Amino acid sequence: MVKPIVKPPHNVLRSATQSVPVADITGERTRKLIADMKDTLRAAADGVGLAAPQIGVGLRIFVVSEEAKAIDGTRGDAHMRIHANDANSKKGWEYYVFINPVIKKQSRQKRTMAEGCLSIPGKFGEISRADKVFLEWYDEHAKKRARGFSKFSARVIQHEMDHLDGVLIVDRAKKLMHVPREG
Repeated sequence: MVKPIVKPPHNVLRSATQSVPVADITGERTRKLIADMKDTLRAAADGVGLAAPQIGVGLRIFVVSEEAKAIDGTRGDAHMRIHANDANSKKGWEYYVFINPVIKKQSRQKRTMAEGCLSIPGKFGEISRADKVFLEWYDEHAKKRARGFSKFSARVIQHEMDHLDGVLIVDRAKKLMHVPREG
């Protein structure tokens, strides 16, 4: 079920989240939350990731569209071109689920790029993030996973990890820009 995306000053956006007990990962409540998160991200006009706090739930869960991986395979500002598509084009993407994620390593090399957020509509910020991260997490089947991510995928993961710690793009942006709405 599509849930409303919360915006500041909602308290959950500024609070550290709770870990999900491993025994609860495959439970009905967690499965429903993950399904709702996928539906909500799929229905969003923009965005490739969504953290549980963005729908008002203070748990350490986020989902990332495989669209982020596709963006990694393209050049330059391709993410802007892809996001110009309508919401219906997103329906075919699969979603990766990250539960209780922990960044174990990150590269010293950083990259600064414009970054937006579904909870801060109409604004983008220039944010510097590690170019590579190595993450450990549980998937939706309670299987422990570990793997490295780079480029845009690493950026999305760091952005969603920030949500789990109560950090928003307005806290990290060197320069915040307002993007006028079309129409």
